[in-house]
Amino acid sequence: MKVLITGTSRGIGRACALEYLDKGHEVIGFDIRPGTITAAGYEDRYSHYIVDITKKLPDIEGVQILINNAGVQEGGKEIDVNLKGTIAVTEKYGITPDIHSIIFMASSSASNGAEFPLYAASKGGVVAYMKNAALRVAQYGATCNSISAGGVLTELNQHIIDNPDLMEQCLDETLLHKWAEAEEIAKFCYFITNVNSSMTGQDLLIDNGEQLKSNFIW
Repeated sequence: MKVLITGTSRGIGRACALEYLDKGHEVIGFDIRPGTITAAGYEDRYSHYIVDITKKLPDIEGVQILINNAGVQEGGKEIDVNLKGTIAVTEKYGITPDIHSIIFMASSSASNGAEFPLYAASKGGVVAYMKNAALRVAQYGATCNSISAGGVLTELNQHIIDNPDLMEQCLDETLLHKWAEAEEIAKFCYFITNVNSSMTGQDLLIDNGEQLKSNFIW
């Protein structure tokens, strides 16, 4: 299938790109940074575009799977990037007869409100918009869902990972005393888009039990 993933230069987006490439799919990656997927064997199936999703989007036809992953955590552009940019991407590439499945990377903050105010608000909006998109792509037989992850071991959280005291405090906020790997989230994503055919309009919480405590440590 033809897969479009936003935010593929690092973290969950990069892990998703590699997961779909490993399964034999054609992948198009968007990021504001240069591409980082250079492994042999992927050259003919991976295309990287340097794109700011809040600005003009390139014309790409026939997207079958759309993974909205690009986002920012703080800095004042959360609503513009995480919500408005994600909506623009989905309206252009996802609400079409070719679509098979759409995934939104939301956050546990979407439901518990714990993190930065604009970030939590933007991710809550993503979940609400996901449901709206699910209603509209159902006519094409497509599924549309979101993943709300808690702590994930990515570069974005490196300052916590590298600080043993902070990391231990964060792990203590989870029932399973761990964070998810980006590769695990990618596998969930693949299952939802390529194995699942009946779940739609749902938000999947993957947080190692953190929401039962829901204290935010930064």
